[in-house]
Amino acid sequence: MNYKEALDFLYNSLPMFQRIGGAAYKAGLDTSINLAALFGNPHKAYRTIHVAGTNGKGSTSHLLASMLQLAGYRVGLYTSPHLVDFRERIRVNGEMISHEAVTDFVERYQSMPYDGSPSFFELTMVMAFDYFRQQQVDVAVIEVGLGGRLDSTNIIAPVLGVITNISFDHTQFLGNTLPLIAAEKAGIIKPHTPVVIGEDAAEIHDVFVTKAAAEDAPIIFAEQFSQVVGAHREGDRWIIESRDYGTIVDELSGDCQVKNANTVLVAVGELRKLGFELPDEAVKGGFARVCEISGLMGRWMVVGNAPRVVCDTGHNTGGWQYIAEQLKNEHYRSLHVVIGFVNDKDITHILDMMPHTAVYYFTQASVPRALDCHSLAELAHGKGLVGEGYATVESAYAAARAAAHADDMIFVGGSTFVVADFLALLQR
Repeated sequence: MNYKEALDFLYNSLPMFQRIGGAAYKAGLDTSINLAALFGNPHKAYRTIHVAGTNGKGSTSHLLASMLQLAGYRVGLYTSPHLVDFRERIRVNGEMISHEAVTDFVERYQSMPYDGSPSFFELTMVMAFDYFRQQQVDVAVIEVGLGGRLDSTNIIAPVLGVITNISFDHTQFLGNTLPLIAAEKAGIIKPHTPVVIGEDAAEIHDVFVTKAAAEDAPIIFAEQFSQVVGAHREGDRWIIESRDYGTIVDELSGDCQVKNANTVLVAVGELRKLGFELPDEAVKGGFARVCEISGLMGRWMVVGNAPRVVCDTGHNTGGWQYIAEQLKNEHYRSLHVVIGFVNDKDITHILDMMPHTAVYYFTQASVPRALDCHSLAELAHGKGLVGEGYATVESAYAAARAAAHADDMIFVGGSTFVVADFLALLQR
C-alpha cells in the first residue's frame, strides 16, 4: 500500500463528516474505546490537554502547543478539519505526520481482527494517539471535533480541560439553546481535573458550575481572572498588555483573538500549577510565532496586498460577529467577498451580518456538503446582498481579482471548505 491508497481508504471507505455531514456523525464513545484498546490505548502513554468550544478552540490548541514546544516539551497536536493536507491534523513539534506513518497505520488497522465500523474521525483520532506514542511526546493537545460529551476524543483523561466559548453551531446534534450546547461541551469536564472556561454568560454559567461540582473539578472562569489588561492593533498583529507576562505580540490578528489570548494565558497559569515549566519567553514566543511553529492557517490570514486579500474559516454566528465588525473597520475603496457555505446549516443570521456595501461572489466548495452557489445567491439577494454565483472557488476568486483595484479588499470565507479550496488554489 502507498500513501495515496491509504488516503483513498480513509476518505472513501469510512463515513467522513467533513464531506457528507450528519450521516457520518456517531454519538457515543464505544467505537473509540474499542478501537483505542485494539492499539493498546496509546493515549494513556502521555499527558493530554483537551480543548473544546464553539469558536477559538483551534487557535487555542495551536497556541498552547507552540508555547509548550518552545518551553522544551515534545508536543503532539491533534486538530480538525484539515485545510489542504490531511496530515495537518496530526503534528509533533509542528511537523506533520509522515506519509509513511499514515500508510503504516492503515496497513496495521486493516490486518487486525476488528469488525467494528469506525468513522473517518474515529480512526484518524486513534492514528494520532498511536503516532504520538511512537514519537514519545511529553504532552498532546487534543482539539474536540464536535461537541464534547459524545465526541470521540472524550476517551482521554486530560490534566487540563479548556472550553473556549459557547455559540450556536451543529444545533442538530448539540441542541438549539445555549444551555443545551453548553451541557454537551461541559461533557469534557473530568473528575478532579481543572477546567478553564474562556467566556462566561449568565444563561450558561450554572451549567459549567454544576458539572464541575459533580466531578469535583476545579473550575476557573478566565474572565474573572483576566490576564489581558489592554490591547491594540499594529498592522496585522495584536499588541497585548498582560497582567503577568508583560507585553505580548500576537501573530493572530482577528478581532476574536484578544479573548482567545486571555483564555490561553489563564490556561498557562493552570498548567504552571500542574508542574509544567512555561517561562515567559516561551509564552511570548508562542503568540508571536504560532503560525510558523504550529502550521496554523486560515485565521484572518492575510495572503495578498494591493489588493489586500484575507481569508478566515469562521463559519457560524459566533465567528461572524467578529468577522463582520472587522470588515467594517478595514480600510479599502471597495470590498469584494468570495463566500460559500455548507448545505446543512441555517445561515440566515450570518447573512444578516454581512455588509450591504460589498460586492459578492457566491460560490461552493468542492465537497458534497457545499450549498449550491445559485441557491446561496438567491438567499443572499433576499437579504439585499448583491452578487453572482460561481460554481468553483477558483472561478469566484478569479472574478473578484479581475474586478478589484489595488486599493480594494477581497475577503474569502463563509465555510472552512471554501478557505480550504482557496488555499489549495494558492499553493498550486
